[in-house]
Amino acid sequence: MERETGYIWIEKYRPKTLNEVVGQEKIVALLKAYVAKKTLPHLMFAGPPGTGKTTAAIALARDLYGEEWRESFLELNASDERGIETVRTTIKNYARSSTLGNQSFKILFLDESDNLTSEAQASLRRLMERYASLCRFILSCNYSSRIIPPIQSRCAVFRFKPLKLEEMRRYLERIAKAEKKQVEDDAWEAILRLSGGDMRQAVNILQQASAVTEKVDSEAVYESSAMPLPKEVEEMLAPALKGDFRGSRERLYALLAEKGASGEDVVKAIHSYLPHLAIPDTEKVQLVDFLAEMEFRIVEGASARLQLEALLARLAIPHLTAGG
Repeated sequence: MERETGYIWIEKYRPKTLNEVVGQEKIVALLKAYVAKKTLPHLMFAGPPGTGKTTAAIALARDLYGEEWRESFLELNASDERGIETVRTTIKNYARSSTLGNQSFKILFLDESDNLTSEAQASLRRLMERYASLCRFILSCNYSSRIIPPIQSRCAVFRFKPLKLEEMRRYLERIAKAEKKQVEDDAWEAILRLSGGDMRQAVNILQQASAVTEKVDSEAVYESSAMPLPKEVEEMLAPALKGDFRGSRERLYALLAEKGASGEDVVKAIHSYLPHLAIPDTEKVQLVDFLAEMEFRIVEGASARLQLEALLARLAIPHLTAGG
């Protein structure tokens, strides 16, 4: 998504060295120790999206190899080619090829490695042993439980934590200052709330909102991201809580059809608004359980509209029963 600068901000402002990586101090300190000794084991970076796994891998390569880091660093995405043939061809050919220059080893960074099939992982673990003298593997994944134990045991595992809100805000403010963008305080709160600890998503939301207005506020953030405003969620849920299922459903249709919000976006917005609902805590607990099941169904391909209507019906039924 190109902007007036001609850059995607997440790439333009990606930290270049380990010293610039924020929010993962303990991990950075250990990676710096590897750089100082000019050695490296196989690594596995595990953690939620947008917490700096890819950035740390690239920064590590830059610090190890200097300006010519691209000649000794290959990045592959396992979600594009996840089968055993990729391991047997692309990965094997790179791992066994000679290093360039004076480098004793090269790095293969395998992003989203938890998408590899079990057969591909079984083949990969042998390559990691056989060509360890020529190539170091860095595996990045969101769910380490999907990586087979033999691979995990061959790696030094680094678990990336979600970034703190204040760290994210400082990073975003630096970008806004560099781009000469005026951002209101309520916009920062909205961006941090919508991104959910994902720095990549936060930067993209900021860039998207600043492209449509000179002065970024919370309304611009919600409008540009097509996410429901808190007041819109309240207006949708309030009728259901009074037993007015039809009125609540009409507001749901407006969110989906007129605003273009996705079913998952509405579920997340309801979840974030849940603490403010005027219902007993016992009902909130039941709704959290229901929201989790609903999100799973939507992700698996169920009708988002039907699932959300079921939620509104669940909210309305106790009031309809009490009234009748």
